[in-house]
Amino acid sequence: MNPSPPPIEELEQDSRFPSGPWKGFFLQPVLKGRHWMELNLTFRKGTLTGDGKDWVGEFLFRGRYDVESGKCWWTKQYIGRHAIAYQGYNEGKGIWGTWEWQHTTPWRGGFHIWPVAMGDPTLHTLKEELEEPRSLDMETIEVSEGVLVESAAELPM
Repeated sequence: MNPSPPPIEELEQDSRFPSGPWKGFFLQPVLKGRHWMELNLTFRKGTLTGDGKDWVGEFLFRGRYDVESGKCWWTKQYIGRHAIAYQGYNEGKGIWGTWEWQHTTPWRGGFHIWPVAMGDPTLHTLKEELEEPRSLDMETIEVSEGVLVESAAELPM
């Protein structure tokens, strides 16, 4: 049975750390591509707790976060399996950073997680728009060998 959720006033009020559903991915040097994970996180008074799942299995999250610096660190403990250490930073577009598994040969990689309500911040791209120049009819006066010659010219605006 899940314990009742904490009273709303105890949850973190900083908008970078909303409690609830999060999603994201981790990167592994051995298996290329994004490895997606679903999480349910609670941020309260500098403590991060939660659970989730990915292709490896179900896991629990336990760690800390600092509102002032945005730094976060936690352990992702796979149920009945190994634990992975995470450390990252929240600059307002989710938490990104690195993970490490202390195995015979340590494994390391990157990760990025974000609140589901935010949408995937990795899909946002810069878009450049160019407004085509418009023609402007203007009269110009040219002087050629002492004689005035009128002509029209098109200038971009």
